[in-house]
Amino acid sequence: MVGGYFAVALLALPGLAVGEELRPYKVTGDSIMESLTGAPGDATRGRALVLERTNTCILCHSGPFPEEKFQGDLAPSLSGSGSRWSVGQLRLRLVDASRLNPGTIMPSYYRIDGLDRVAANWRDKPILSAGQIEDIVAYLATLRE
Repeated sequence: MVGGYFAVALLALPGLAVGEELRPYKVTGDSIMESLTGAPGDATRGRALVLERTNTCILCHSGPFPEEKFQGDLAPSLSGSGSRWSVGQLRLRLVDASRLNPGTIMPSYYRIDGLDRVAANWRDKPILSAGQIEDIVAYLATLRE
């Protein structure tokens, strides 16, 4: 049923605003060093995005969210993310985790090319906007334990 959860969850995500295009980025090693927006994200908004059930993060991941009763166990805990990975490494994992692990089940949140089994209303649209990626990166970078 995990696949069913992804299908339902991804249909509800906001994605890009009308007319907004993917911003270019450069992958260096295992990182995207520069912000997708040119500015740091907002950690408070990032935490809210991680906890949204429609965003899918806590469907697969657990973390330091004592108020959330149902957290995923399919993927590593988000606790300590900021200690394990740099901001650039976190950004690449959100933008396109398949660059690091081709067999991952984690969605490519800011990639639109070369994807299989994409619903018609999501073709040519990323799951998250550049700003949302930066907000989540800012939050995950704060998780040091």
